[in-house]
Amino acid sequence: MKFGGRSLRFFPALLCCFAMLGALPAQAGALDKLHRFLETTKTLRADFSQLVVAKNGRRPQQSSGTMMIARPGKFRWQVDKPYSQLLVGDGERVWMYDPDLRQATVKKMDAALGSTPAALLVGGNTLEKNFDLRELGEREGLDWLEAKPKSPDSGFEKLHLGFDGDDLKAMELYDNFGQTTSLVFSNLQRNPSLPAAQFRFVPPAGTDVIGE
Repeated sequence: MKFGGRSLRFFPALLCCFAMLGALPAQAGALDKLHRFLETTKTLRADFSQLVVAKNGRRPQQSSGTMMIARPGKFRWQVDKPYSQLLVGDGERVWMYDPDLRQATVKKMDAALGSTPAALLVGGNTLEKNFDLRELGEREGLDWLEAKPKSPDSGFEKLHLGFDGDDLKAMELYDNFGQTTSLVFSNLQRNPSLPAAQFRFVPPAGTDVIGE
């Protein structure tokens, strides 16, 4: 997802996120776990590490920070390293704030998310409406699921979600330009109490606001 002059991969989103799921049977596959997550998880907090690799494999970009989700439709994605960047969805709009540039960009929620990983993880429970889902089996000790967006305008080719037991441990986003974004989550908390203020954004004085 791009705002202003920089890009921020979120799944979710997002992108998206994380620590899942209570009391699943041992034989449950990744698809069952994803559905159970969406049914049982209202809020979520996790730390993340992110690696973005271009098609040619050169100069991978690393970042880390924290994420929060309050379903449906609210999220906070805070990048701490290598530079500060903030992405906030308040249920109606999506804000991106870059303190170094003193710039905030805002878009309507539907226009910003669409069929993105964030829509899959913070939206409602109608997964099959926007995504084709299939099991990928086990790889590197994780059970994997693939989600392919049905919309040709989603901006990404596919998303892989990796489960370690009942927790969503990793995500891999493959975009339409051959770039891969990998996320690993740690310190996962499911259904914590999260202050409402975490999902609101007020541009600081002197901020250049772009958008709606």
